Amino acid sequence: MGAGGSEQARHQRKVEKRAKKEKDSPPAIWIGYGKLVKLHRRRAGMTQPQLADAVGYSWETVAAIEQARRPAKLAFTRGAERELDAQGTLMALQEEVDRAKLPEYFRDVAFLEEEALSRYDWNPLLVPGLLQTEAYARALISAHCPPLAEDEIEQSVEARMARQRLLTRKKPVELCFIVGEAALRNQVGGKRVQREQLETLRKHTDLPHVEIQVMPWTCGFHPGLNGPMIVMETAEHEVLGYVESQEAGFVVSEADRVSAFTHRYGKMRSLALNPDESAQFIDRLAGEL
Repeated sequence: MGAGGSEQARHQRKVEKRAKKEKDSPPAIWIGYGKLVKLHRRRAGMTQPQLADAVGYSWETVAAIEQARRPAKLAFTRGAERELDAQGTLMALQEEVDRAKLPEYFRDVAFLEEEALSRYDWNPLLVPGLLQTEAYARALISAHCPPLAEDEIEQSVEARMARQRLLTRKKPVELCFIVGEAALRNQVGGKRVQREQLETLRKHTDLPHVEIQVMPWTCGFHPGLNGPMIVMETAEHEVLGYVESQEAGFVVSEADRVSAFTHRYGKMRSLALNPDESAQFIDRLAGEL
C-alpha cells in the first residue's frame, strides 16, 4: 500500500473511532441537563449530598445525573426545580431527556407524535406502546434478546410511560388503535399482567378522543397482515407513515406510499370490530383470565 493509501486508512480508522466514541457517549441532552443541575446547585450553595437529601434521592444518583451517566426522572426534576429555584429551566428539558431514553430509530416518531393532530396505529401482535401498562411494558422489555442491563430496562420503561402523556394532552390528539386478537390473548408477563392490561385497555375506550378496535382472527385475510404500521397527521397537516420490525424503523413520507397506508388502514377499520363490539370483546377476554 502506498503512502496515499496508508494515510487514507489511518483517516478511516480515526473516523470509525470517533463514531464509536460518539455512539458510546451519553445523549447530548443528558450532558446539558446535568451541567445545568450542577450550575443551579452551586448557585444555591448546596453540595450533592445536600441536594440528594432535599429531593429524596441518593447522593450517587445526583452525581450520576450531573455526570450524564443517568437520565433524570420527572420526580427528580420537580424536586430540583423546587429546591434550586431553577425557574422552569430543568422542567423545559424533561421531555427531551425522556425522549433520549427511547431507541434512536424511534425518536423522530416520538417527536412527531407529541405535536400530531391524529395518530392511527395498527399492531397485530402486541398492545401498542401508548396503551401499555408499566407491568406489561416491563415484561416485554425484560425479555429483550440479547438481554438488556437493568438500567437499560428501567430507562426504556420510563421512556415508554412518559410517551403516554399524549393520552392526556391538553389539546387532545385523535387516536385510533386497531389491535389484533393475538395481542389480546398472548399472556405477556403472565395472566395477572395480561388481565391488568386488558382492564386498562377497556378504561382507555372511555376517553372521548381514543378509539380502540379489535381485529378478530375470524376476519381472515386483510391488508394489515404485512405487519404493524402508524399513520400520523402532523401539526402542519402533513400525513406520514411509520413502519417497524426487529428494532428497525423508518418514517415514510413519499405521497404514493403514504396514500397506500391510509387506504389500507381505512379498509382495516371497516373489517375490524366496531368500538362497542371491541369493548365487549376485551371485557370477555379479561373475564376469562
